[in-house]
Amino acid sequence: MTAPGAVGHGAAEADADRVFAALASAVRREVLRLLRDGGPQPVQALADHFDMRRPSLSEHLKVLREAGLVSEQRSGRQRIYRLEAAPLAEVRDWLHPYERFWRGRLRDLGALLDRLPDDDPA
Repeated sequence: MTAPGAVGHGAAEADADRVFAALASAVRREVLRLLRDGGPQPVQALADHFDMRRPSLSEHLKVLREAGLVSEQRSGRQRIYRLEAAPLAEVRDWLHPYERFWRGRLRDLGALLDRLPDDDPA
């Protein structure tokens, strides 16, 4: 996977770009959290958590659907949204080298601090 926004990439990278773009919004991240913690929910139950008009939330849900992060199922007049976590595995895989980088840096910092003499005020 290349960096989001990279030029000259294929369909897989375009899908990843959609996922990263979807995650850029705090509202969309909160929708994903609500679905993760509460399971599938009708749009009205999700809307009750936000101080915005329902059409605005519907736009956020559309972005999440197009990124493959949620699915929509109609049940009578209701639309039920469900978290689809598989695309998040790509995000995790992309972030993993950075996590290793920072763990190494923090380990090195810890080792340096362990070697420094204690500042004993007495």
